Amino acid sequence: MLDVTINKDAVRVGSRFAISFQRTLRIPDDGRTYPLPPGLGRLPILRVEDYLDRVPLAWRDCGGAFIPMYQREALWLGFHAASWKPNAVKIAVGKVNAISCEPDDEALHADHQDYVVCPDQPWLDGIHTAHELIRQFVAMPLGLGYTVEASMTGMENVGGIQVRVYEPLPGKFPDEPPIKADAGPVRSAMPKAGGITSMGLGAGGAMKQKIYPDRYGIEVWDQDNYGQIFVHIINSLQFFKITGLEPPPTPNNAKTYTEYGLPWFDLYDETEGDVPPSERLAWVKMISAREVERGGPVQADVSFEVSESQIKELHKPIPG
Repeated sequence: MLDVTINKDAVRVGSRFAISFQRTLRIPDDGRTYPLPPGLGRLPILRVEDYLDRVPLAWRDCGGAFIPMYQREALWLGFHAASWKPNAVKIAVGKVNAISCEPDDEALHADHQDYVVCPDQPWLDGIHTAHELIRQFVAMPLGLGYTVEASMTGMENVGGIQVRVYEPLPGKFPDEPPIKADAGPVRSAMPKAGGITSMGLGAGGAMKQKIYPDRYGIEVWDQDNYGQIFVHIINSLQFFKITGLEPPPTPNNAKTYTEYGLPWFDLYDETEGDVPPSERLAWVKMISAREVERGGPVQADVSFEVSESQIKELHKPIPG
């Protein structure tokens, strides 16, 4: 099994792979397809074991880590891996696979690919719902039926994000890095430098993004050699109650951000394929549709245009 360590803003699995949870703009669910929104900084990640006297009892059983998010805040997952020795990665939300929408399990599946290969896949912004399209990850409270977990299972008992990272079988890739390894694309608008209620992830606005097919084949991966972690999500007020730390500020409104002329992104990947979306994805209920069902006030999204001049094209390193 791979070791899992938690830094202040990333989870490292094994010696080469890390995942970060990036704050971003929430795009409208208005029938349009948007480009990639920027990274606005990494969310802080804290270990459950450091706050055992203050976290919910259910968290103590599965351990892991937790992050703060505001209700209706969006995030994307940033993958940091080695091009000379890649990893297979499964992501689930509320124990529902984010690629296939099948129940989460410990195996990789090739009949309908339910994992990504990193660093080929540099990030994941949401649930893969259609060809070259995802629905953005948006934080929502459990118990109201807004999450992907509720759509697919009829229950909301789990929440959070489940990450599982697999090593390749011995001998499939080099054991030592090359003298110089290519860095991945950078997608950032930032300069460098009561009771506790868990949250889950719902399906928000539509965004252009592919899930790349595994170019190595499922037989390359050592399915007995993996590391995994449960990342709980709590709202920012509860984060302060548990930790005494101030959460990050609320992100800018996407419309305001765009009006200031700040960048959006498009990854040039015309030569890459896209894993076919699962038929189960038709069952995923959008947050906006659930609001209509509940009969309460609907929080209308404000539509806006992103000009071509604001979209920065990113390029992936040439595969080795």
